[in-house]
Amino acid sequence: MAPSFDAVTDQDLEVLAEQLGRPPRGVVGIAARCVCGRPLVVRTAPRLDDGTPFPTTYYLTCPPAVAAVSTLEAGGLMKELTARLADDEELAAAYRRAHDAYLADREALGHVEEIAGISAGGMPTRVKCLHVLVGHALASGPGVNPIGDEALTLLRDDWRPDRCTC
Repeated sequence: MAPSFDAVTDQDLEVLAEQLGRPPRGVVGIAARCVCGRPLVVRTAPRLDDGTPFPTTYYLTCPPAVAAVSTLEAGGLMKELTARLADDEELAAAYRRAHDAYLADREALGHVEEIAGISAGGMPTRVKCLHVLVGHALASGPGVNPIGDEALTLLRDDWRPDRCTC
């Protein structure tokens, strides 16, 4: 079952433009909100208005969250997590299920042949972008994306979804 999401309002689009520093593209819903109500994660169409295939269904937009995740990436966590996927069968199986869930969520928005079978963030075999995986975890809730969940746990001292930092 795909996560629920809020309809996008004009105010959301204004906030997103402020957060991103550019007009948002392909937004079809707000997949997660800050406790203050501002967008945290957007749900995007699998094909942008200009025809470009866009595999990133869940896009982390909140600048403090993006910065905190960037710190994890800069510390080399992606390489460590990718190595763990090769050694931990249970983690690898859960990550494959996260990949399948991501694909199902995107497919519910429409089929795009060019990106069929390709999720995002490196799923299902490597960790390429923690921003995508954290966005997926925030949109879907705990237990869906184990790598996103783990990253959220590691972020708790710097950023967490239950405390506004907007």
